[in-house]
Amino acid sequence: MAAEAKQSCYEGSSVQSFQFYLQQSGEHEAILQCVHSVLPGEFERIGADKKALDVLGVGSGGGEVDVQMLSLLQSLFPAVPITADIVEGSSQLTNNFKALVAKTANLQKIPFTWHVMHSGDYEKQVKAKADMKRFDFIHMIQMIYYVDDLAETIKFYHSVLKNNGRLMIILETANGGWDTLWKTFQKELCVDAITQYRSSAEVIACLKSQGLKYEEHIIHNTFDITECFDPSSTTGGRLLNFMTAKDDFHQSFTPEIRAGILDLLRNKCSTEKDGRVFFNSDLSCILVHA
Repeated sequence: MAAEAKQSCYEGSSVQSFQFYLQQSGEHEAILQCVHSVLPGEFERIGADKKALDVLGVGSGGGEVDVQMLSLLQSLFPAVPITADIVEGSSQLTNNFKALVAKTANLQKIPFTWHVMHSGDYEKQVKAKADMKRFDFIHMIQMIYYVDDLAETIKFYHSVLKNNGRLMIILETANGGWDTLWKTFQKELCVDAITQYRSSAEVIACLKSQGLKYEEHIIHNTFDITECFDPSSTTGGRLLNFMTAKDDFHQSFTPEIRAGILDLLRNKCSTEKDGRVFFNSDLSCILVHA
């Protein structure tokens, strides 16, 4: 789970913590497998008979997944002009994204508009304009935890979809490892950037209440957290810091809470195989129809 400051506003050491987590967890690779299996068919439907395609990324981070999705869209519609608007609260990650675009030759044809701001600020800015830009494809990957009002956020982004467009929301799946950890220790963990933990269950309930049509695809992923149970392990400590959104896991909780979190991680959030402990970090990819 992206343990970001308010709405994906990674700066300084939290960027390093996030990058470390991505290396250890294989999360981006799992998301990209889903992107390449699910999105070609979706893009074919979205792009049929369109003279131009407009994409909006919300909380795009360093752009590693965006670049792949835009390249895929481009390969399916080589003659159709594409625009990309990016909303990302972290200037550091936005700069990483810009550097990635500069290194990706095929993306030079795509005009990017950068909005270095929180999702809520973008929403206010757009609503203040008379002429609202609309999009064929909007994606929100691992950022829905940080919005103030889930229902209003979904309602707003759904409202700026073009005819036949899709809103893709990727987040932790209901009853997975993250959901179990963060809901069990809600009082201790939901105190900083995330004040109310959300999984796919909350998003789906919201979509149903708004009468929106959607499909859900489960993205299976696990990663090795064996080192977390060795108090002298630097890797384990860094993973625990990220997983609990704390600068220092071992100093941030009482011995009882610390022991409770570690027990839960081992026995309720993970499976053991060949003496190693693998955390269940399944994700949900939810595709919402315009």
